[in-house]
Amino acid sequence: MRTSITTDAGLYRLLTWLSPAYPLGAFSFSHGLEYAVETGLVRDAAGLEGWIATVLADGAGRIDAALLAAAWRAAHAGDAAALDDIVALAGAWRGTAETALESLSQGAAFVATTRHAWPHPALEALARRGEPVALPVAVAVAAAAHGIGLEAALVAYTHGLAANLVSAGVRLIPLGQSDGQRVIAALEGCVAAACRRALADPLDDLGTAAPMLDWCSMQHETQYTRLFRS
Repeated sequence: MRTSITTDAGLYRLLTWLSPAYPLGAFSFSHGLEYAVETGLVRDAAGLEGWIATVLADGAGRIDAALLAAAWRAAHAGDAAALDDIVALAGAWRGTAETALESLSQGAAFVATTRHAWPHPALEALARRGEPVALPVAVAVAAAAHGIGLEAALVAYTHGLAANLVSAGVRLIPLGQSDGQRVIAALEGCVAAACRRALADPLDDLGTAAPMLDWCSMQHETQYTRLFRS
């Protein structure tokens, strides 16, 4: 299935929802990067690029992209039962308490904001669940409801994930803004590859292979001095 944004309104909404200014609290999460920087695992722009590339290829970025694709297709088809299964799977598919908080708290904020600014019955249905919905699922449902194509939603979401981690790295390492933009530019191929895999891979075949990322996230839970929530 190929779909694309066909209206300026759809593009406007997508850019707004995945903007750093959208009130999700994304700035307060580092996905374990804070511990990696403190222990010297990530020291410079090259290390930051490698860290985020791993998130996209073998970590939560890969899983989130696949969940978004599956949720978009279910929402687009009006398959409530399939969407319920994806919501449950997304809620469980995190390796640590902090990365679960990262996804579910941002998902709850996304639903709360978007249902008021861009109301739609599909978002009301998510809100009535009475429990947080993972961010990629919330974005997928909103995109499908508002006629935004799957490929565009995937690129915007995955780029947003990478850009937020770059922003965290710029503050933590620290790096200059130009170095941060060079990292984002270098990750373009990784974002594209993550989106291609998300479109092709069934959920039953997915898994992660990024134990160091999970280890850093778990160590961050007890890190003495912290700027970030994850």
